[in-house]
Amino acid sequence: MRRVEELEGLIRPLGSAIVAFSGGVDSSLVAALAARALGPRALAVTAVSPALATGELDGAAAVAAAVGIEHRVVSTGELAREGYRRNDEYRCYHCKTELYDRLLGIAERDGYAAVLSGANADDAGDWRPGLKAAEEHGVRHPLLELGVGKDEVRELARALGVPSAEKPASPCLASRLPYGTEVTPAALAQVDAAERGLKALGYRILRVRHHGDLGRIELDGEELPRALADPEPLLAAVRAAGYVRAELSETPFRSGSLNRSLFARRLAVS
Repeated sequence: MRRVEELEGLIRPLGSAIVAFSGGVDSSLVAALAARALGPRALAVTAVSPALATGELDGAAAVAAAVGIEHRVVSTGELAREGYRRNDEYRCYHCKTELYDRLLGIAERDGYAAVLSGANADDAGDWRPGLKAAEEHGVRHPLLELGVGKDEVRELARALGVPSAEKPASPCLASRLPYGTEVTPAALAQVDAAERGLKALGYRILRVRHHGDLGRIELDGEELPRALADPEPLLAAVRAAGYVRAELSETPFRSGSLNRSLFARRLAVS
């Protein structure tokens, strides 16, 4: 495929690279491309912290094995950063700064020439303070640099047989906490437990928004009618995770809803 050749042509001259690897479709595609272009000089690294949802590490390991790239795990300490715990609109900047500090350390120690991310062209139109952290660390974004958006990412991932081609987006658990709510290990664990409970009921695309003692469920539009017909099992699963109150939104889940709320507040002030 011409597009695959273009992306590999961008990566190959680097000689060696580390891929910031979550196991989601974007970073999985970059990992597959890096493995093809660089062979044994490509390394996928997954960051583990309390913000990583249960099961995500196992999924990442499986994808790395399938695409043929060496895989390592590194622990990150974003919760030790006050700016991250504060959880304002720059939270992702502090998270990515921690991540790229760690990855650059590995690159310098083990002789890798570059760090790659899975940022794609659609990310350029959203609030992505993590891209600022990447710029400060010299991180490369092959998909973004060649204008590859999310739909094309999935198309290319399917063509290359990447197992996560159809995987729903799964950002870090901190994204379930509204801006201004402090990020704590306890809150992250509670969200994780609630979402695991909902997945055990057969729901696939979902979020549990953390509002203190209230857990608010958001489901994909295709799954919402089933839940609305019998909401009690879902509410019980959220309460079992430690929430005093549980609520099921009648509005379908939309990725990036917290960012849209942020933009709305900024426009109101301006």
